[in-house]
Amino acid sequence: MTEDRRLAVLRAIVEDYVQTREPVGSKALVERHALGVSPATIRNDMASLEEEGLIAQPHTSAGRIPTDKGYRLFVDRLSSVKPLSAPEKKAIATLLDGAVDLDDTVDRTVRLLAQLTHQVAVVQYPSLTRSTVRHVELVPLGGPRLLVVLITNTGRVEQRLVDAGREPSEAVLGDLRARVNAAVAGKRLTEVRALVESLPTAFTPDDRTLVRLVLDALLGALAVEREERIVLAGTANLARAGTDFAGSIGPVLEALEEQVVLLKLLTEMAADTGAVGVRIGHENRHAGLTETAVVASGYGGEGEVVARLGVLGPTRMDYPTTIAAVRAVARYVSRILVS
Repeated sequence: MTEDRRLAVLRAIVEDYVQTREPVGSKALVERHALGVSPATIRNDMASLEEEGLIAQPHTSAGRIPTDKGYRLFVDRLSSVKPLSAPEKKAIATLLDGAVDLDDTVDRTVRLLAQLTHQVAVVQYPSLTRSTVRHVELVPLGGPRLLVVLITNTGRVEQRLVDAGREPSEAVLGDLRARVNAAVAGKRLTEVRALVESLPTAFTPDDRTLVRLVLDALLGALAVEREERIVLAGTANLARAGTDFAGSIGPVLEALEEQVVLLKLLTEMAADTGAVGVRIGHENRHAGLTETAVVASGYGGEGEVVARLGVLGPTRMDYPTTIAAVRAVARYVSRILVS
C-alpha cells in the first residue's frame, strides 16, 4: 500500500463519514471515489489503516469510521483548504464592517462564525497584557467636568468622567494631553502606570491636582478586567450533533460553561504552529472535550496576536471548510483592528 493511496483511502473515508454520518464500507468507496483499484484491494487497504489505528469498526457494522488519529493525519496532510465562496466572503465583510466598537465586533464575529460553520463559536476578548495605547483624549464637558478617553490598538474604548473641582484651562489641557500621549502612545497597557508616574512634576503646583485626577482616571480605565473573557454562540448546534457523541452532550456543555477551561485551551493552542490550530478528540485534555474538535486562530492588529477565536464541535467535522472559515474571519477581524 503506497503512502499516496493510503492517504487517498483515508481521505475518502473521512469525507464520506463527515457527509453521511454512516460507517463507510469498501463498496461505497469504490462507487463514490475514483481510487483506481479493485474492491478487494480497498478492503486490504482498510485493514491496514485499521491496524495503524487510523480507522475503526463501530459495533458489528461492516463499515469503518475515522479515529482521532485518522482525523489528525487527514488534517495534517490537507493539501488545500476549501476557499470560501464569494457570498460567504461578502457576508463576512457586510456584517463585520458595520461594527461600531470592540464589543459589537466581538458579538458580530462570534455569531458569524457559528453561522458559517454550524458549530459552537468562541471569541476571546483582546488581552490587556498584549494591547497597546493608540491614543488618550481629554474632552472638556463644560465647567469642572472632563472626560478621559482611552483608545487601544485593539479598538477597545474606555471612558472615565473626572470632576476637576474647577474649570481647567484649554492651555493646561492641551499640555497634559500632549505629554500623556507622548509618554504612552504605542506602549503596552501594563507599562502605562510607570510611564506617567512623574508627569505631575512637569506642572505648576496649582495644576497638579487636575493632573493627578486625570491620571487616576486613566489608570482606572486600565484596571478593567476584561482580558479574561470569552463569548460563545451557536451552542444549540451541539444538540443537532447529539448522535456524534458516544454518551451525552452534557459533559461538553458543562465544559463550555467553565470559561476557565476554554481560556486554558485557547492559551495552549496559541503555541500551535501555523495560522490555524486544530485539536482533535483526546488532544483536548479536559475530560468533557475528548469527543470534540477545536479549530482556532489568533487575531490582532499591527502584526501581533492579541487574542484567539475559533469553533468547537464533534470530531466528525468538515475540517477543510471550518479551517477556511476560521482563518478568513480571523484575518478580517485583524484588518478591522488596524483600520
